[in-house]
Amino acid sequence: MRLRTALYSTASALSALALLSACSSSGTSSASSGAPLVGVDYPRSDTDFWNSYIKDTPNYAGQLGLSLKTTNSQNDVAKLTANAQTFISQGVKSIAMAPQDTAAIAPTLAQLEAKKIPVVTVDTRPDSGKVFMVVRADNRAYGEKACQFLGAKLNGGGKVVMLEGGLDSINGRDRTEAFNDCMKKNYPGITVLGEATNWDGAVAAQKLQTDLIANPDVKGIYMESSFALSGTLQVLKQKGLLVAPADPKHVFIVSNDGIPEELKNIAAGNIDATVSQPADLYAKYALSYVKAAIDGKTFQPGKTDHDSTIIQVRPGLLEDQLSAPLVTADGGAYGGVPSVKSDDTSLWGNNLG
Repeated sequence: MRLRTALYSTASALSALALLSACSSSGTSSASSGAPLVGVDYPRSDTDFWNSYIKDTPNYAGQLGLSLKTTNSQNDVAKLTANAQTFISQGVKSIAMAPQDTAAIAPTLAQLEAKKIPVVTVDTRPDSGKVFMVVRADNRAYGEKACQFLGAKLNGGGKVVMLEGGLDSINGRDRTEAFNDCMKKNYPGITVLGEATNWDGAVAAQKLQTDLIANPDVKGIYMESSFALSGTLQVLKQKGLLVAPADPKHVFIVSNDGIPEELKNIAAGNIDATVSQPADLYAKYALSYVKAAIDGKTFQPGKTDHDSTIIQVRPGLLEDQLSAPLVTADGGAYGGVPSVKSDDTSLWGNNLG
């Protein structure tokens, strides 16, 4: 995720303040002074998803015997470039980052490659350039799972609004293209109203409101991440559409992230599904590959020992695609896609406190 949003939950805002100290460039782990020094740039600290990642990163660094320096690029590729220079000056042996602009990061990756500092990217894949490993879930599968859920719920007909992420991000492009492709192939009777939002919650809420005025028969919404959750619920409530799933006026909603607020709203019947991105596993395996790069290990495409698959995206670029399950209230299968129940204890969103 990637995202600019103006509508955060109060809990997220408070969490962000609590975690600011963890995002400074002077932060270190409790690893011994003889441990390899590595850098981790956090892309943002204003969402539950990334706050969970920030919380878990020092823990896994300690477990792996790594000494940690951290920065926060705040969704700004210029800051990420500057933070990379800081890491270079500090003598880090490897870097993990989550570039939100996956095209503009290429010059920084080239510089790090020239200095023989291996990079692991988390959640996003650079459009060009070399990295040691990409740690990411299959984002096309996010769009496909959302499509199959809504297609099944709408019985193959009607209108849905897709609140797209930023198309400057591989995540936004993958989710958008996969959702559209799946709908055209499997549910041609469903009309998709695609709305570009650049991961901005305020923009998403305004466009959704406009769509509902012009199309009062909309019966489904696909939010490409939880950035749109608060605004979407507010708009539906204002229009008298925030009703139980059994009510004929109910609008079926699928999100992507798996944050606690999504899981609570699924259980309450306000939204219907999400795809849980593994924030905890992003932290664990990003640092695992950082250490592997320092140790000189290499990897090949194929199944891993942690329920994922490494694919070759292009020559010289590997991506470890971690599992990201569809989450629903009943744990049923929709359009042939299995799901887990929203109260399942294996979900990171149910294990934050």
